[in-house]
Amino acid sequence: MNKKYLTRFEDRSVLITGHTGFIGSWLAIILNELGANVIGYALPPYTSEDNYVVTHLEDKITSIIGDIRDYNNVKKIFDSYKPEIVYHLAAQPIVRKSYLIPKETFDINVGGTINIFEAFRKSNSANLMLNFTSDKCYQNKEQECGYEETDRLGGADPYSSSKACSELITEAYRTSFFKPDAIQNAKKISSIRCGNIIGGGDWQEDRLIPDCMRAIRSDKEILIRNPNSVRPWQFILEPLRGLLMLTEKMEENDENNIYSSAWNFGPDVNNVYSVRDLVTKIVDCLGTGSFKVQTNQVSNNLNETNLLLLDNSKSKRLLGWHPAISIDDAIKFLCDWYKEPNLNYDFDVSQINKYYKMI
Repeated sequence: MNKKYLTRFEDRSVLITGHTGFIGSWLAIILNELGANVIGYALPPYTSEDNYVVTHLEDKITSIIGDIRDYNNVKKIFDSYKPEIVYHLAAQPIVRKSYLIPKETFDINVGGTINIFEAFRKSNSANLMLNFTSDKCYQNKEQECGYEETDRLGGADPYSSSKACSELITEAYRTSFFKPDAIQNAKKISSIRCGNIIGGGDWQEDRLIPDCMRAIRSDKEILIRNPNSVRPWQFILEPLRGLLMLTEKMEENDENNIYSSAWNFGPDVNNVYSVRDLVTKIVDCLGTGSFKVQTNQVSNNLNETNLLLLDNSKSKRLLGWHPAISIDDAIKFLCDWYKEPNLNYDFDVSQINKYYKMI
């Protein structure tokens, strides 16, 4: 991978909340390969086949199983391991599940986020934090142009609302405690809003890619709820590359907090696809499987966005970040992971290296 990041992370203490999850596990591997001292704090992995498990990541980093809702334990992690950089990814991540457990969703995504920010604020070591929220934090208008970072936040479902709240928390802490003229102005915080992330190692329930892979493995038809819904699909290493680039910029001379702000990472608006398009491409790439539209849905009253796009122009203009690979390349990476019979840490690293050679 791009070695210019080595000096930025080598021997640095980095805390990742949610490191047992799909996105967090990939980030932990990247940072470990860049020489960082990675500390992970999260609930146990969701399944025995998660990326965290098959890569034996617990043997590569300092992995601590815990709950971000436990402030005393969170504070103890900061005090004991003294991280310099914090990436907050721990969350209840499923929209439809948030209807079943709304209080737990808010407790985790709002209360847990406050716990992380408070521990960060009081830490003597941590000076940079990035809060990984969601593209669903925007008030949904079903608009055909991408949402910009300055657009109104909102959420018609508990998950989306909780992520909008997480963004408001980020702004409140930034404005209240980390302004350039504040006493603690050495501390910087940003938030990241990403498109629908796809890649190997995700086995969450009620999420499109894992649902596809489970159906194909069981020799069943893939059931899709909303075939015409359009999402900003992107390969997992695309936004994580943006995260590294943003970290680098935030640590440079940023007296006016230009980089300590909100950021969109997603595909170009003219390169987005419907659920039907994506599933068709996956089936074609795997060379097996079939799908049908689910017509007997029980939860037809649940709000689900039909059209969701992100404007990535700020990331292009100020970070020099851009989507680097096509959707077909992304699906090839995805399918290669799920087809691999001998999944391990080195296989993930090989995908990371291959991706960076394509940039």
